[in-house]
Amino acid sequence: MKLSIIIVNYRSAAYILNCIGSAMQFDSGNDFEWIVVDNASGDHSKDQIIHAFPFVKWVDMGYNAGFARANNEGIRHSSGEVFLLLNPDTLILDDAIAKSFKKFISSNSVACGVQLLYEDHSIQISGSYYMKGGINHLLPIPYWGDFLKRLAKFLNTQKPGVEQVSEEVRVDWISGAYLMVKKDYVQKVGMMDEDFFLYAEEVEWCSRLGKLGNLVLYGDIKIIHLLGESIKDSTGTDDKTYANLFDKKGLQLIVSNHVRIRKQYGVGWFLFQLLNYSFGTIVFFFGTVIDHFIHLKNPFTDWMKVAGLAKNVCIVWGLSFTIIRNKPHFYKML
Repeated sequence: MKLSIIIVNYRSAAYILNCIGSAMQFDSGNDFEWIVVDNASGDHSKDQIIHAFPFVKWVDMGYNAGFARANNEGIRHSSGEVFLLLNPDTLILDDAIAKSFKKFISSNSVACGVQLLYEDHSIQISGSYYMKGGINHLLPIPYWGDFLKRLAKFLNTQKPGVEQVSEEVRVDWISGAYLMVKKDYVQKVGMMDEDFFLYAEEVEWCSRLGKLGNLVLYGDIKIIHLLGESIKDSTGTDDKTYANLFDKKGLQLIVSNHVRIRKQYGVGWFLFQLLNYSFGTIVFFFGTVIDHFIHLKNPFTDWMKVAGLAKNVCIVWGLSFTIIRNKPHFYKML
């Protein structure tokens, strides 16, 4: 079986050079089909990458198509029986691609991932379990999310994120930073949903793939994922987490998560999420005023964050009819 590796580029040439270079330290790197899909970077990415690695198949999208559409186009241009969606900001350790590929094709699993590590080799969440209605997406909301975390702890609720992975563990969805899938199953469930621009697309895709069989993580195979580095550089934000809900990146995150919940769980859970975000915004306003007043600080220190979250939630309300209808729509907020 042949493996096609697909990397989406948006002004991430430096990361891709390091990524492919790390894989080419091992003899197996020459055995794979390498495809870079460019989202109209408008820079010298192509010259730099092709000069360093002439074997790379370059695909131009012609516009900033985001993660799902670009990966789908890479799949269309591929010749492999197995696809690996690989983030630009990853570094391959100990021949991880070849090892996971060999293990994967000898299994009955539908998709696989590996243990992701931070740059200092500490453990990073590599996959997750679903929580009904995607309620874990409420946790980043200031104050309201903290209350829900305490409630979940009191109820002894299982954490969705899988950090330390045993030799092999079954999960509900796998991080899109390293997601290997067999072509046969993609043909059955379809490719990534092209309504998504960025975030949550692999989660929704895995929900469809998971209906056909197991999705697994290989804990004994590891790579480095420089979490959020490529998106940080391309969006100009200093924040690399998924907890910033206050700017345009936060808007994209909120919209994508709501779209995913509508598609996976239905209208009721979508409205539940949106109402919680609306209520959480009010809680954030009064919570930060009271908190700062008690600590003898300016009560309105976080006013810009409150305003940013309120604006983002209002935009989601404005999109709510479109999201509820669930007709094709490109939810590009960045």
